[in-house]
Amino acid sequence: MNEVKPRISVYYAQNATVVTLTDEKILEEGDIKSIEDSIMPLIESRVNLVIDFSEVQFLSSTVLGLLIRVSKRIYEQKGRLRLCSIGPKIYDIFKITRLDEVFEISEDAKKAIKSLA
Repeated sequence: MNEVKPRISVYYAQNATVVTLTDEKILEEGDIKSIEDSIMPLIESRVNLVIDFSEVQFLSSTVLGLLIRVSKRIYEQKGRLRLCSIGPKIYDIFKITRLDEVFEISEDAKKAIKSLA
């Protein structure tokens, strides 16, 4: 029997909800759907969200689409979004796609939370 493992962990800090992506590789459509299904209920109302990539080493381009959908929903609700702890390989993808100009990216969760104060 396959072990089902959570795709995210969530904690609340000051004025932000922090979501840590817990998979090292986010490549499969099913995994991305699970992450989306976990995040979307958190952003149904106004929220400041930090998405922490500290565990992620590889991701597919579909994840970038998910981030754009999450961002759109958050801004529609007048919330704010920060990404953090993005490793060099993944950051290169953000630079190539120019998403580093779209998303506010912090070095770590603590700095991301502070930027929302």
